[in-house]
This record gives sequence, structure tokens and C-alpha cells, in this order.
Amino acid sequence: MPEGPEIRRAADSVERALKNKTVQDVYFALPHLEDYEDLLKGAVVTRVDTKGKAMLIRFDNGYTIYSHNQLYGKWMIRNLYNYPNTNRQLRLALHNEKKSALLYSASDIEVLRDEEVSSHHFVAKVGPDILSEEVTEDELFQRMKDKRFYKRKWAILLLDQAFVAGIGNYLRSEIMFVAGLHPSLRPVDCSESQLKKAARAIIDLMQQSYKTGGITNDLELAEKLKSQGVKRSQYRHWVFNREGASCFVCGNEIEKTVAASRRLYYCPVCQGI
Repeated sequence: MPEGPEIRRAADSVERALKNKTVQDVYFALPHLEDYEDLLKGAVVTRVDTKGKAMLIRFDNGYTIYSHNQLYGKWMIRNLYNYPNTNRQLRLALHNEKKSALLYSASDIEVLRDEEVSSHHFVAKVGPDILSEEVTEDELFQRMKDKRFYKRKWAILLLDQAFVAGIGNYLRSEIMFVAGLHPSLRPVDCSESQLKKAARAIIDLMQQSYKTGGITNDLELAEKLKSQGVKRSQYRHWVFNREGASCFVCGNEIEKTVAASRRLYYCPVCQGI
């Protein structure tokens, strides 16, 4: 499943194609949404927001399209009515005078009035979105001390969208490595300096992954390894998907475990208790 940085990059593409332009044609594949096609024709897209792994396309007539890519959804931006050759099912299409924004394979799509967005069942329960909202280290630090979160293991907590929106499996491993957190630790087990380091890691790694298209490793090191002919999959991350490889910091072997039914990677030395 794409994580927050990938959804934000997709939202940027949709926004570049649609923002401040009049929608001339709309298509919904889901029958219960067909009545909204005429409602949205002639409206102007004002902006495209994200809330974690959900996208919110805002219109000047007071309506918003909510979509969640889930496992297989994919946005494609094409020249007007230039549909790609794909076996995917088209679920939503928005066309203006020059571009078509096409959403394939996703089924979680709704049309909401603007005032309904904040109470939507997904939007209402997710935490702050680092890539679409102003979120400070102190705000994250305070969330870590909240009774809802402070006694939960980091390996579980970081995947909880109610804690911070948009963190998925690769970001979980990377955040824990950069913050020096062992998978068995909880916020309540950590010092204030550790919590502040974790808050900084969450913000920095989500922003870096967004800007670089998914690279969470040290950027100078990644560039050096790339110039040496190392494959992207081997320099992209600090620890994720690197079981048995040497830690870039201490040289110890990266280990793999399972938490929340999903694979997690860590360095037992850099993340020792």
C-alpha cells in the first residue's frame, strides 16, 4: 500500500493538472455516485489535500471528492481523453480543457459537502498529516505522552493512523532506526530526549521521502552508493528490506521480525535497549 509521501506526490500531480481549472466532464464508475457527475461539471478545482492515505479534491461549489487508494488504487494524469492501455478498472475521471485525471482500481470514493469532510469516518479518526498540515515536534511529543498512545509499542503505534497519518511499513522501520528505538519499546519507556528524537525523525523522514520519491537513507550516502552502481533497492533505506545486509552506521547485520502482522527491520546494535 502506498504511504503518505506517495499519496502526497500523487495529490501534487492531480493538483497540477486540475487546480484553478473548470471541470468539463466527470465520470464515476460507482452507480451511487453517478448523480454527482452533473453537480461537479462546471465547478472549479480549488485545491487537492491529503489526510494520510486519503485524497481530498476540493471544488468551488462547496463539494469535495474523497478517495482512498487502498492496496491497488492508482492515479494517472493524461492529456485530455488519452486513456492508457491498462487492465485496471477506471473508477473516477475528471476532465478539463487540457488534462484528464484518472483514478483506477480504487473503490473507496465518496462525494461530500465541505462541512461533512471533518466528520467523515476516516478523516475524523486519523491523526495529523505531516505533509499537508503544519505539525510541530512539540505537538508530536505531546501526542506520544497521550494516554491513548504512550503505553503501546512503537512497532504497533507507528502504524496506527490515529497517531500520525500516512506512516506505513517502510516508514515505521526507518523512523525507529533513526530515532534509535528498539521494537519492544513504548513511549512510556523512553526519555524525553528519545521522544523528541522520535518526533524529529517522523517529520524529517516523511518530508524527505516525499521530496525524494521514497529515499529515507542519508542522502549523501545514497548518492555515493548510486554513483558506485549500487541498486536503488540497496541504498534507498537505512534498514527496511535489508535483512542480513550490513548496517550503514555500525556494520552489524540488519535483522527482520514481524510486528502487527507485517515485516519490520532493525539494527540490534543501533537500536539496542
